Amino acid sequence: MRTADGRIVLGLHRSGHARDLLEAAADLGIKRIDTASNYLRHRSHEILKSTAGDLLPHFSLSTKVGFFPEGHSVDPARLRTAVEQAVKDLGREPDVVFLHNPEHSASDTGRLGLACAALADTARAGLCRSWGVSTWDPRPLVDCDVPCPDVLMVRAGLLVGVDVLEAAESLATRWRPSLLWGMSPFGGSTAQQVWERFDPRVFLRESAPATKAQAAFRSAYGLPRVDAVAVGTDNVDHLRELTEALAYEVDENVVQEYRQLLKARQLA
Repeated sequence: MRTADGRIVLGLHRSGHARDLLEAAADLGIKRIDTASNYLRHRSHEILKSTAGDLLPHFSLSTKVGFFPEGHSVDPARLRTAVEQAVKDLGREPDVVFLHNPEHSASDTGRLGLACAALADTARAGLCRSWGVSTWDPRPLVDCDVPCPDVLMVRAGLLVGVDVLEAAESLATRWRPSLLWGMSPFGGSTAQQVWERFDPRVFLRESAPATKAQAAFRSAYGLPRVDAVAVGTDNVDHLRELTEALAYEVDENVVQEYRQLLKARQLA
């Protein structure tokens, strides 16, 4: 087993929650896994417990609440109930509970502060160790004030538009989270045609002998600058490839030039 590294979070969004994947992640030194109450048709928590309950103590586990079978809600009482149910279904308290994509209740953003306060209360009550906000599109949230979250999760990587990138950075400045996590570093999949047409290895220093996937993944840590990146896969070889990418260094000058190009294109 490799030395644990907290910079990679194994995301279970598209995962089948297979036990061998979690065993491989532990062997690779990955110590964080991330899921949500609505993954696997709202059965993620109970499936994790039944297939790998004995492995869960070896990981820092984050989950998300906010999506219910009948739709999205930021109702504080429903969120607390969802956290309580998560504890029962997982058989343990999560290390982080995120408010899941609150922009889906954009018409109810006036209650966002109350929703976040409810999650902060669950942490104080011992139902989870910390709380945060996970947002796919932070733009509707940039003017909202909430209690300071422990973790903020936003999209990261070369395919994030400059408007979303800047909104994520503005949100981090406004909310002052203790940790900033990225997610979806490949914009959905490494099989997208964009990765055939574009070589992200230009973002690495000294012509590192990296694969395109490694370069794209490593670059995501600077767009925006995040402490960890959540990435989903059921392929152990792909997961190993990404852990090896952490050894490479990003050329910050190239990243800055890229950001300037994104901004110029936005203003054109």
